[in-house]
Amino acid sequence: MPSVRIASSVPKSATAVDVPVSTGAVSKLPAARKAAAKRQGFEGKTGQTLVLAGGEGKQIEVLVGIGPADELTPAKLRKAAAAFARAVSKHESVATNLVANADELDPSEAVAAVAEGLRLSSYRYNQLRSDSSRKKNEVKLKTVSIIASGKGLRAELNRTNAIVDAVELARDLVNEPGGSLTPQAFVAAAKKATADIDVKLTVWNLARIKRERLGGLLAVNQGSEHPPQFLQLHYKPAKGRPQAKVALVGKGITFDSGGLSLKTSVGMMTMKIDMAGAAAVLATMITLPAVKAPVEVTAYIPLTDNMTGPDAQRPGDVFTARNGKTVEVLNTDAEGRLVLADALSLAAEKKPDAIIDIATLTGSVTAALGTGYAGLMGTDDHLIAEVLAASEATEEKVWHLPLPDEYRKTLDSVIADVKNIGSTPYGGALTAGLFLKEFVDEVPWAHIDLGMSAMSDQDNGIITKGGTGF
Repeated sequence: MPSVRIASSVPKSATAVDVPVSTGAVSKLPAARKAAAKRQGFEGKTGQTLVLAGGEGKQIEVLVGIGPADELTPAKLRKAAAAFARAVSKHESVATNLVANADELDPSEAVAAVAEGLRLSSYRYNQLRSDSSRKKNEVKLKTVSIIASGKGLRAELNRTNAIVDAVELARDLVNEPGGSLTPQAFVAAAKKATADIDVKLTVWNLARIKRERLGGLLAVNQGSEHPPQFLQLHYKPAKGRPQAKVALVGKGITFDSGGLSLKTSVGMMTMKIDMAGAAAVLATMITLPAVKAPVEVTAYIPLTDNMTGPDAQRPGDVFTARNGKTVEVLNTDAEGRLVLADALSLAAEKKPDAIIDIATLTGSVTAALGTGYAGLMGTDDHLIAEVLAASEATEEKVWHLPLPDEYRKTLDSVIADVKNIGSTPYGGALTAGLFLKEFVDEVPWAHIDLGMSAMSDQDNGIITKGGTGF
């Protein structure tokens, strides 16, 4: 990804520069630009671009649409910056005037949005390509100068870079094949990412997991050659009393075959992403020192793959979760909720002010909402409202779904406290949420079901093909 910096003017090294244009300003462009815009149908819509050839020795100009001037938001600025980065991806050094033309926005917000758009749209996962293939796929853009002035902008850029670095790590982890991203490899990545920052890391091995009675994690791991891992991370503000204590829980199924309830070959193609929740939680934890988060945060990440080895759990087996509840497993492909049950139980024991879990939990949520939305469920209206506000700010879309009490009876088991799937094929995302609710006690809790929003098959705004880092 390119290096982004603040500059007071367009550097001579820049071979391309943008010209931000609102929808109402196209008619006011100089004659040559206006004629080109008319020929090419450029209307100034958010994210629209038009490359104009520069004269001899002059920088190439790129018209970049920012939409109606009085409706400009950080999200739209982010989209415009992403479009500009794609338009100049073959250049090494460019400059952008997007912040300088965002008069209605706070300069720090504008710098953050533009830097995110520039860098995230330029992400590529090239680690497994041959040299020639990597060269064809890489973005040549090395330096982008954001033309801006004002106090605190460089500090804001440093903060944004830390966040984008974390998103890149999450995308890398989601993109890596399940055959190489074992639970042990995920832990190694976490150790590397936290080596030089003020985040404490603890790893429980198989023996400790047994002593801690993490029955769901052990049950899912029965069919695997790789021992499970249980990763915990802890952050506390360097100064002052924490404003709150928050627990984050991330589903870490490093590959999901479905177990003995085997997925189809098509269904398995994308199942390396089944640890996207864990990747998002790890990425969050490594940003907390950089953004000086005023809350204390503990992360719980259960790690295993879900395979079909000789002793894989069978449909009909029963295990005992950390909180003492017995669970009848009728579908081994509904395994994410089993490992989350233990992690949620552990989190609830510490009585934090809130628990948020994030998981690629069900196909049902994608059937209902498509790939552009995650499902949101929970027990606390204030916490739900905070997640919805974060969703709006980041344009990572969620839809608030219910947890109907009347659906709980579909999880009743004949022989155990609860079964892991509902008795009907309908409302699977909701019954999965109701299952998780059994393990959070009375702690305010929000559940984010990523579904397939964790991966994209196309470039779109700041999203690139592959893992999204949602």
